[in-house]
Amino acid sequence: MTSFRRRPVFSLLAATAAILPLLAVGAPAHAVSSVVGDGVRINEVESDGGTPGDWIELVNTGGAPVDVSGWVVKDNEDSSASKLPAATTIPAGGHLVLEKPTISFGLGKDDQARLYLADGTTLVDSYSWTAHASTSYGRCADGTGEFAVTVTTTKGAANDCEPDAAEYLRLNEVESNGGTPGDWVELVNIGEFELDAAGLVIRDNDDSHALTVPADTIVPAHGYLAVDTESAFGLGGKDSARLFDTDGTTLIDQTSWTSHAATSYGRCPDVIGAFEATRSTTKGAANDCEPPVAADIRVNEVESSGGAPGDWAELFNPGADAADVSGWIVKDSADDHVAVLPGGSTIAAGGFLVVEESVLGYGLGAADSVRLLLPDSVTVVDSYSWTAHAATSYGRCPDGTGEFALTAATTKGASNDCADVAPGGPGTPADAWPGGSEVSTVDTAGVFNGNMSGLTFEPADTTDAEASDTLWAVKNGPGTLFRLHDSDGVWAPDSGDWANGKALRYADGTGDVDAEGVALTDAGAAGGIFVSSERNNAANGVSRPSILRFDAGASGTTLSATAEWNIAADLPTIAPNSGLEAIAWVPDVWLVERGLVDASTGTAYDPADYAGHGNGLFFVGLEANGMVYAYALDLTGTVYHRVAAFASGFPGVMDLEFEAETELLWAVCDDTCDGRTATLDVAQSGAAAGTFAVTALYERPTGMPNLNNEGFAIAPQERCTDGSKPVIYADDAATGGHALRAGTIDCVASGEPGTPVTPAEESLTDGARGSITVPGTVRAGATITVVVGAQLAGDTLDAWLFSTPVHLGTVTVSPDGTIRVTIPADTAAGAHRLAVLSADGTLLGWDDLTVTAAGTGGAGTGTASAGTGAAALASTGATVAPLVIAASLALLLGALALVIRARRRAS
Repeated sequence: MTSFRRRPVFSLLAATAAILPLLAVGAPAHAVSSVVGDGVRINEVESDGGTPGDWIELVNTGGAPVDVSGWVVKDNEDSSASKLPAATTIPAGGHLVLEKPTISFGLGKDDQARLYLADGTTLVDSYSWTAHASTSYGRCADGTGEFAVTVTTTKGAANDCEPDAAEYLRLNEVESNGGTPGDWVELVNIGEFELDAAGLVIRDNDDSHALTVPADTIVPAHGYLAVDTESAFGLGGKDSARLFDTDGTTLIDQTSWTSHAATSYGRCPDVIGAFEATRSTTKGAANDCEPPVAADIRVNEVESSGGAPGDWAELFNPGADAADVSGWIVKDSADDHVAVLPGGSTIAAGGFLVVEESVLGYGLGAADSVRLLLPDSVTVVDSYSWTAHAATSYGRCPDGTGEFALTAATTKGASNDCADVAPGGPGTPADAWPGGSEVSTVDTAGVFNGNMSGLTFEPADTTDAEASDTLWAVKNGPGTLFRLHDSDGVWAPDSGDWANGKALRYADGTGDVDAEGVALTDAGAAGGIFVSSERNNAANGVSRPSILRFDAGASGTTLSATAEWNIAADLPTIAPNSGLEAIAWVPDVWLVERGLVDASTGTAYDPADYAGHGNGLFFVGLEANGMVYAYALDLTGTVYHRVAAFASGFPGVMDLEFEAETELLWAVCDDTCDGRTATLDVAQSGAAAGTFAVTALYERPTGMPNLNNEGFAIAPQERCTDGSKPVIYADDAATGGHALRAGTIDCVASGEPGTPVTPAEESLTDGARGSITVPGTVRAGATITVVVGAQLAGDTLDAWLFSTPVHLGTVTVSPDGTIRVTIPADTAAGAHRLAVLSADGTLLGWDDLTVTAAGTGGAGTGTASAGTGAAALASTGATVAPLVIAASLALLLGALALVIRARRRAS
């Protein structure tokens, strides 16, 4: 994806600040020209800080005008393409500037400009770069030369390729006694250009002593020039060296001394420091300075994405004394990205210093480093590297001395927040995938190609023997919705209007929706297909994070949104291609029963507060920061309310999935995180009670390569076979021509009796209740939490439902002394008892519970409070009137649509 992180232009001032460009070497880049195009060439590129924005300049080097109407301009992504308007002509020798709205995209710091003929395939010219230029990149000589960093931007005019030597030459070293062949003065070029020093004047402290630099004296970029002065004057023990412009009066630089140096006087550190005695003379080369005594300074925290006002690196001084770090150097992973800390940069004992992006002069990438060096630019004091943006920040835990981890929250300029560190950070161990290791392709090669993103299952209508599950899928470019069905293990598009998917447009019928994730409510497709989107591909330089609703029942091969909720105003500033990657719908009944706290009120979430929002909340995942945001959408309009926001445990969220059977929210990361997934639940105790927290972190299946999987869908419980059910993945890169792959995940404990010892109903006496507690009322089909006691943590137990014994499963007790089991969906409404047995069949205890029909007001999940329920007669499957049974089954069938999924992508 194209990065849009910007770099401020360096200001070349006087003194130390003026010499920073010496260290900020221009990034390598290259041009590819073609013989086509009638002499039209890309001539200059501004990728950062242009007015009013980025631009590309063309030049006509030919002797006649050239009509470029319909020609195509692209950046490094083929999807970013703009056609030049009709009647666009470049006169002979003239320039044409392409900017918005002529081009619809912005240019990144690692990007490309490409020019094609009107066929869109014949390349005329191109130029690539790997970092923003401090000015612009332009051809030197204008129109015909190789690309280089220009002296100044010259939008729409001939390139400025002739730097003024007086701007970039400085004194760097002086030999006043015993030089070879005599005294000399060394100049250094602090610029990124070759300079002609001819005509500059060098004097000592006597104005009558002058030496003019001869013609054709070239100083390479960042190079040195030693000028022997003995032919004009010698340098004394108490003297000066002064450098003047060609007029002989404008002073450029000077230094003075009171006695000869045993070696020489030179800037220490080389180029940027003050003059002092060197360790040895280094005529025409970098100065040999005494290595500085380094304070014990540490890189302590790093923000590489979404900081305010930009990226930053935090330094920490663990010492007992203040430390002066003036002149110290901060680099990222690129040696030509260099920031020199300005004079007066000190860190108090135990204090922090934040180095902002404006000081760095560059942004930090998703896979990058921060390196702290001494002013000698060689000695590395400390460093840290990472492979993906953090959802919060990366910081040492504890400050200064600990290893780096994903922090709980960013603490810019303060002690790191290491409490409840999310599990997705570097080096965090993860559990094995809770399912099978094997993965196979489940689509026909070449059918979907790249950009497949979100997935979600819609279970089949169980009343129709011919019906099959539907897999809804979206592509992000071009935005397309697919309705897929399984045919002998291959997921293929439906027939008719769905044969090639349906193009997604905005409500007015225009645009190209960058569809990243897809979700359904409890109403299924009949209630609308909800899509999360980052932007309009037709204007892909503009962020447009939205949730859109589409009517899957509409005819034709194009769908226009029936509603759009643009939530940009509620999100941090995000790049166009770093927005909403994932979406899932979660039912209110579960959120209420788990005790979700409404962040906007600080009290328990109450669905009645949000009129018109339906029966649940939409959860969306942000690629830029790994956060998940929960919204109540007014389904009758465009109003939205944020109810919650929490970290996913990953630097970016690619997909979200609410698994109805386990009642857990899954968060998915792509190959950036080695294909890991995490589960989240509403915390039931502690400081985080009422908020979502990560409960488990899983590796990808061992048989799955580290693919760019951006879609994730868990099959309905009805698809369980031999204890497992399918999981479908969408690979955005369509590796090997396949976009869809399938693995398996373990089903939750089934209701089928197995080998465990079946307890006798008469053993469930009041004296045998024990300390087992369950929720008082639950819904059929719900997963509940049963308290068995922390003393049983790690033990394997069996759970049974009475009076007709139904084995709920063999489960392992969690560290907090609980187990989770699912009440079968076909359980009759009424009074029941739940019993727990040890592995050898010993009854540990039992408790009463009332089961309500699926879809009614009973608990969907819950944790029992301490205490013993009142004695009651069990009536599992015993005394329910046939009419009630029929009504319950009807409600149950309607509730089977409560399988909610959500997806994503990161093209």
